[in-house]
Amino acid sequence: MPQLAFANTFWESYDVLEKPIKAGVRKAMAKFQQLTIAELYADKGLHLESVNNARDPRMRTIRVNDFWRGVVLAPDDGSDTFLLLSVVPHDSAYTWAAKRLYTINTATRALEVRNAIAIEQLTPTLERAAKQAPTLLFADHSDTMLGDLGIDKQVLRAVRTIVDKPQLEAFGMLLPEDQFEVLRYLAEGFSADEVYRDIVAERRPADATPEPNESLAEAIANTKSRITLVTRPDELAEILDKPFAAWRVFLHPSQRRVAYRVSYNGPAQVTGGPGTGKTVVALHRVKHLLSRSAESRVLLTTYTNALATNLRENLALLLGDAELLARVEVTTVNAVAHRTVRALAGRVPTPIGDADERQIWRQVCRRLTLPWTEQFLAQEFRHVVLAHDVRTREEYREASRRGRGTALGPRQRDRVWEAVEMFSAELSEAGSLTHLQLCAQAADLLRKADLTVHGYDHVVVDEAQDLHPAQWRVLRAAVGLGADDLFITGDPHQRIYDSRVSLAALGISVAGRSSRLRVNYRSTEEILSWSTRLLVGARVEDLGGEGADSLTGYRSLLHGKRPSAHGYPTTKAEITALAKRVGEWLEHGVQPSEIAVCARFNTLLTSVHDELTAAGIPAVRVRDQPGADVQGVRLATMHVMKGLEFRCVAMVGVTARAVPFAKEVTPPDVDQMQHDNDLLRERCLLFVASTRAREALHVTWTGQPSPFLPAAADEPR
Repeated sequence: MPQLAFANTFWESYDVLEKPIKAGVRKAMAKFQQLTIAELYADKGLHLESVNNARDPRMRTIRVNDFWRGVVLAPDDGSDTFLLLSVVPHDSAYTWAAKRLYTINTATRALEVRNAIAIEQLTPTLERAAKQAPTLLFADHSDTMLGDLGIDKQVLRAVRTIVDKPQLEAFGMLLPEDQFEVLRYLAEGFSADEVYRDIVAERRPADATPEPNESLAEAIANTKSRITLVTRPDELAEILDKPFAAWRVFLHPSQRRVAYRVSYNGPAQVTGGPGTGKTVVALHRVKHLLSRSAESRVLLTTYTNALATNLRENLALLLGDAELLARVEVTTVNAVAHRTVRALAGRVPTPIGDADERQIWRQVCRRLTLPWTEQFLAQEFRHVVLAHDVRTREEYREASRRGRGTALGPRQRDRVWEAVEMFSAELSEAGSLTHLQLCAQAADLLRKADLTVHGYDHVVVDEAQDLHPAQWRVLRAAVGLGADDLFITGDPHQRIYDSRVSLAALGISVAGRSSRLRVNYRSTEEILSWSTRLLVGARVEDLGGEGADSLTGYRSLLHGKRPSAHGYPTTKAEITALAKRVGEWLEHGVQPSEIAVCARFNTLLTSVHDELTAAGIPAVRVRDQPGADVQGVRLATMHVMKGLEFRCVAMVGVTARAVPFAKEVTPPDVDQMQHDNDLLRERCLLFVASTRAREALHVTWTGQPSPFLPAAADEPR
């Protein structure tokens, strides 16, 4: 019986098909599995036939219906594995198939594809232009070295014409995946040894032969990052029923090395830009930790309730076992603190929100006639007192105020401390405290508690960049020191809450146990390029607060349409255009739950909800935590979008008044450093929201657009 495998290009085409066409694909594939190879070639229903003038003689097409064809790579070496490449309209299927050539990478042994005809047509033109260029991008890299990294003769000839990185990017969609990734690493300044270690060695099978003489089936087995192999008869329906969900828990080889390392001798850290799979790695790390002991108790934690809900759904999808899932607590750090205080102290004071906290600080300022604003005092309390766990006036006099832009002498610090004491007394009298104070109390209790009852064996942290030092102390105290105690994932470029931290100062050292993920598996390169321009010129501190972090080498191997960015004269016109765009996505087969509309404020989302509903398009709020089975376009504020992903995303109301939002930005005359940090946080908010999109990004505004948007945004309509 023939075996079926599915290339990632198939999922990209399958996801956008209408339901009747998807049903036809499932029916054709089920029949495919039931026939012998001889019967397969003879069957008139599937009509497996060759593609005339195809660059790859193994190209075949099969009938889905009279209009749609599946493109298949058939074995010609005696093996029985067929690779389904795409599902496209009848005439386009032959054009698509004729241009592509599948080969085995000489270094990684993975199957890869190229547009051979386009490369052949472009290379002579580029060679003529290269003769006039003063420098070439890969002039310092020898043919032998490039060959050792898997660059073959056809690609090498093209490589020798490339002048700069933009030209490499433009050429990229024509080149084989592994070879293009090698070239991008080299172009970013990584050494040949680093590229071999991070790409070739990660993907090359341990038992690879000296020469690339594998069969098609063996090459497919070597290409787990881009190909899904169906190994059981009942697996086909399972895979085809949940293709988009599968993306959320699919693990690539470079990620697998990190997630399934047998053990880390202490805290471990994984960083990387949006879409690089940090959350997926965290989920698989939980699975690995559970497999090591039948008694292990794991905490999987994050910053917000919405993120915790998403983690819980995806972990259930990955584990598929209720008993395993019962051994994992998936919740926020604040929830852990609340439960801890209730269990160990018996009574939990009522936490107050930001608005109430600001009001109390305002009252304190008036009573003490202080020269500072309530905003300054709230930030001093958060970033100095609570961040450094300051308990006394003497400790505050000596505390580091790194990151604060307003100097305070001894007398000024004493006056601030008077304000802190009055603030704390007001809360105590009311039986209240802030969430961070609750975390500080929980950390104190956990340090004295029996962790076999109140703690965990392992703690896995997602979206670590937004946690405050007080929250980190809860996590550090909730698990004993030792191997695999803390596993941390995050990206400082997605820091959208006002937290800065030094992990080492908190007793969390990740030295020698840090990994970086550089390949975006979610968004297209076009969306990624647009989004990263939002952060141009910004200096971003790393997770530990010890230095700068960089997106150097961060890239996507996917390609699609450029994001659209439009201005409109009125909010009504903007929302009407949005409803039309959402309708177009739905017509192309995107499910409502795979579409998100985000805005800075809930008031605009209410108008969006009304407009979509009037157009007959279902819509639900993400804050209401709709399950995966609830249909409806997801509506969310930009903050709530963190940690989520969708096929299509629309960002509305991206105006100069909304981003940056003046109330969230400290005036420079109050604290210049805090002002700069606040503006960076606003940039990061846009970056986070835009990188939730997998295939399509639509950005709109009325009046003046946000100054952070790339200058190439379209003119207002």
